[in-house]
Amino acid sequence: MVKMTGGQALAKSLYREGVRVIFGLPGVQLYHMMDGLYDEPGIRFITVRHEQATAYMADGYARASGEIGTALVVPGPGLLNTSSALSTAYSASSPVLMVTGQIERDEIGGDRGMLHEVNDQIDAIKPVTKWAKRILDPAEVPEIVHEAFHNLKNGRPRPVEIEIPPETLAEVGEVELLEPEAPRPVAAPSDQIEAAAEALASAAKPLIWAGGGVISSEGSAALTKLAEFLQAPVVTTAEGKGAISDHHPLSLGALWLRNDTIAKKEFGHDVILAVGTRLVTSQWLDGQKVVQIDIDPEEIGRGYQDTLRVEGDAKLTMENLLTSLSTKTKAREDNSVAIEAQKSQRSNDIIKVEPQTELLEAVRKGMPEDGILISGMTQLGYYSRAHFPVYEPRTFITSSYSGNLGYAYPTALGAKVAQPDKAVVCISGDGGFMFNSQEMSTAVAHNINVVVVVFNDNAYGNVKRDQMNQFSGRTIGVELHNPDFVKLAEAYGARGFVANGPVELEATLKEALTLDAPVLIEVPVGPMPSPFFRNP
Repeated sequence: MVKMTGGQALAKSLYREGVRVIFGLPGVQLYHMMDGLYDEPGIRFITVRHEQATAYMADGYARASGEIGTALVVPGPGLLNTSSALSTAYSASSPVLMVTGQIERDEIGGDRGMLHEVNDQIDAIKPVTKWAKRILDPAEVPEIVHEAFHNLKNGRPRPVEIEIPPETLAEVGEVELLEPEAPRPVAAPSDQIEAAAEALASAAKPLIWAGGGVISSEGSAALTKLAEFLQAPVVTTAEGKGAISDHHPLSLGALWLRNDTIAKKEFGHDVILAVGTRLVTSQWLDGQKVVQIDIDPEEIGRGYQDTLRVEGDAKLTMENLLTSLSTKTKAREDNSVAIEAQKSQRSNDIIKVEPQTELLEAVRKGMPEDGILISGMTQLGYYSRAHFPVYEPRTFITSSYSGNLGYAYPTALGAKVAQPDKAVVCISGDGGFMFNSQEMSTAVAHNINVVVVVFNDNAYGNVKRDQMNQFSGRTIGVELHNPDFVKLAEAYGARGFVANGPVELEATLKEALTLDAPVLIEVPVGPMPSPFFRNP
């Protein structure tokens, strides 16, 4: 045991658990925590300009690296400001640790109007956290931090929160620091794996439906080997993009945004292997048997009745499933010709929407194949979920079902901190970018060289189009007054460019990625057709 303050114990415990970066915004309840971080030089502290961005950056860091992202904010409004970002991390199954202050220990629950007081603070964020706990004694710090990391490393990854009053951070106590534990992923039980192997071995034409759980488990190689053994084509959710390279002959790309036909009986798929996906679009299935692998038991069979339960870590379970299959049947003969024909038919069924297609192709061509794209909630972002080719895991990031405007830019900054040697590009609309445009200051201050492409139509374009189409041309609340985006970037010390059209966008993006600076590229655009459009 060693005597130290609660703040020192917290800083040292976080370092021991592997934290090397904290995205935070200091405040009065956190002074002794910040002092503890001063004595822990192994942790890089990145000061942001809005609490919301702390958690977005932590989320981006987590999803780009596979490590745990950590954020630090004051209690009450500080924590509540992070709630939208925590909701994104929650929906995307991202391991984010939120460290939060509290009001004075003896005042908690008193409803006396203390600075930053929010009654039942932990309860307020329960919907967007997996686990949360309050620390009241410095001696408790290592154990509770350890418990937080246990929850982050095991089971379905989702945000957790720890909160600590200022007195606990300031007080000196006898503290025993703990060693970190390794993750303990668990494969599905052998009887479930055997049943799944039997179903797949007897399938005439299986289809693999891969979600974000494949990437969370680092299961891309296992997925690819399993698909090759079965010669089964693979379709991914938006969160699962990169689980198999879109260069691979078995990749059919991502699911369409509306009513995909891939699972219809006309394609002949009799068994669907769903891995790490909630199967929220199960209405697209056509009566097939589903073998569903998921680490979260509550997700299995929730969206589709005829489901064979396989509960476990995606990577380990797929590896064991392949082993079991190898004892029951031989690897199937090459089926690439038939799958290529299916891929071509699938491509022909999709109506390409312009200018989205050309602009998105320009972004793809302007980036290296291992570059990371953060897909904002904008016309191009929606379209990218189905149409942007992805070649490696952890190189395509969305806001999942949370669908937050404003998430993309700070999330991209976190991704770049995690992967400083990779190109990181954020696509955003003008409306969404202005939610967190102030974080250009953070980017410049900390040399976080993200390129943000802002498609500017001076409107909440998707809403404006829908209002016009649905209400006889009447619109309200959708027109925007924007700054000069180039001048805005330059005011922060970043570089700013304008690119008119896809040819200029590709060239400007390539140039931007060679610069040692944060960059904003404005792309003026007009009204766009719906990115959700499809053939009947």
